[in-house]
Amino acid sequence: MTKRRATIERKTKETAISLTLDLDGEGRYTIQTGIGFFDHLLTHLAFQGCFDLEIKAEGDLEVDAHHTVEDVGVVFGQALTAALGERKGISRYGSAILPMDDALILVAVDLSGRPYLNFDLPLGGGKIGPQFEAELAQEFFAAVSRAGITIHLQRLAGDNRHHLLEAAFKAAGRALRAAVALDPRQKGLPSTKGTF
Repeated sequence: MTKRRATIERKTKETAISLTLDLDGEGRYTIQTGIGFFDHLLTHLAFQGCFDLEIKAEGDLEVDAHHTVEDVGVVFGQALTAALGERKGISRYGSAILPMDDALILVAVDLSGRPYLNFDLPLGGGKIGPQFEAELAQEFFAAVSRAGITIHLQRLAGDNRHHLLEAAFKAAGRALRAAVALDPRQKGLPSTKGTF
C-alpha cells in the first residue's frame, strides 16, 4: 500500500507552520501551536482519527490567536488532500455522533472536493482558556473545509463549552477516520461521475 502521508509548510508574515500528517498512523501526535487549548483539541482530533500528526506553528500571538488557528486549519486541509492522493478506494463519507458528559455532537464529512461548512455549535463569546476565543473553532473548520471537504457539525445536546469543543474535535477525528478508510470493494473513485 502506498503511504498516505504528507508534509506541508506554510510561511506568511503572520505565521510559520510545518505539519506532517499520516492517515494510516496510530494516533500519535506532537503539537505545538503556542495556544494551549487549541493544542488540546488537536490532540483529540489526531487520537480519535488514528492519524499521526506533527504540528509546529509560530504565529503573531501578540495580536491574537486568530491567524495561527486559521492557518493551521488551512495547512491541515492541504495535508489531508495531499495524503489522500487520487482518492481511489476511499470510503469518502464519514460521520460520528459523540457524547462527552452533557455534550452530544454530530459531525459528518464528505471528501468530495467541494468545500462547505455547516457549523451549528453555539459557543457564545469570550475565551476558553487564556488564549482561545470561542469563535476560532468555526474559523478552524472553515479553513479545513477550503481543501474541498464538506463538513456538517451540529450540537445535539450540551452547554459546557469545553465539553462541546472536545466532543466536536473528537467527532471530527472519528468522521475523518471513516471517510479516509480504504474500502476493498471500492475499486476506483467513490463517485458515479468518475471524478470529483
